[in-house]
Amino acid sequence: LNGDLQSALKPHGLFWPPDPTSAAYSTVGGNLACNAGGPRAVKYGASRDNVLALTAVTGAGELVHCGTATTKGATGYDLQRLLVGSEGTLALIVEASLRLTPTPRARRALRAIYRDVASAARAVAQLMAQPLTPSMLEFMDADAVRLARDVGGADLPLEAGALLMIEADGDEDTLPHAIETLMVAATVDGLVSLDDAADEVARERLWAARKALSPSLRTLAPGKINEDVVVPVSRIPSLVDGVQGLSREFALPIVCFGHAGNGNLHVNLLYDPADAAQAARAKAAMARVFALTLSLGGTLSGEHGIGLAKREFMPQAIDAPTLALMRAVKATFDPDGILNPGKLLPD
Repeated sequence: LNGDLQSALKPHGLFWPPDPTSAAYSTVGGNLACNAGGPRAVKYGASRDNVLALTAVTGAGELVHCGTATTKGATGYDLQRLLVGSEGTLALIVEASLRLTPTPRARRALRAIYRDVASAARAVAQLMAQPLTPSMLEFMDADAVRLARDVGGADLPLEAGALLMIEADGDEDTLPHAIETLMVAATVDGLVSLDDAADEVARERLWAARKALSPSLRTLAPGKINEDVVVPVSRIPSLVDGVQGLSREFALPIVCFGHAGNGNLHVNLLYDPADAAQAARAKAAMARVFALTLSLGGTLSGEHGIGLAKREFMPQAIDAPTLALMRAVKATFDPDGILNPGKLLPD
């Protein structure tokens, strides 16, 4: 499990950067299969960026070794990066050499509250346009803020139209300067308040409210479709505005939060699966969310993968020649089509 790996690394002063919310029960193999990311991906990258070499078994039963134990390599094709994120459709990963990172000596968090989503997105653009990369940059829309306050117990004002949680890590001596730099970048027209969670207890409380968001959505409806989409950072306001328009059109609540530094938002569509009309509207609404994302120059997934849920939308996201090339790669690795059949690639 990812969480077990992190616990084993901690005494050595190391960590593996991918940190999905599911770390306590998701396997490293599953993280690699879906190219899992999490909040730290904005600075440290996702799974694909933190693996050096893989050993895998292809669908033909052949043992293959991809990558190298070195941090540089230019010997042949970059097959380990191809296998990471392939969702088990090309080969079964049986061994992985991971790229580990020294644990930062200190961390500090900021909580920035904005009047609206557009203001928060301008701040995200400024934060990502200056040399100091935050170690985390998380976004919540107004509905997510309300849930974090009313269900998660977070101390958040009623007028919050959007929220950014910003974190910096590094050395104790340089961290104050990093926080000051991020505070300047986060200051835009529309900023309501900017607070520094100076101690570890305050920082943990802030992130606990973020991690409690997904389960708290169950208080709004018994069913949830949670899809992660990605758009260019500058187009986050258009995505959130468009999603809220779809929420009104289909008469279903939709809550957005996620990894703003990568433009990777989790769109949570809430409905009652026992209500056939709601279920039909939910399916239609999510199809429109995907279409909206693609129209904004985005893509279908940042870290959850395609699986079954997004498979039918692949021809909208990937052109025919590229899909044909993907099928040819699949046929080479898995000539009999026995590995995770029916996933990722459309018929």
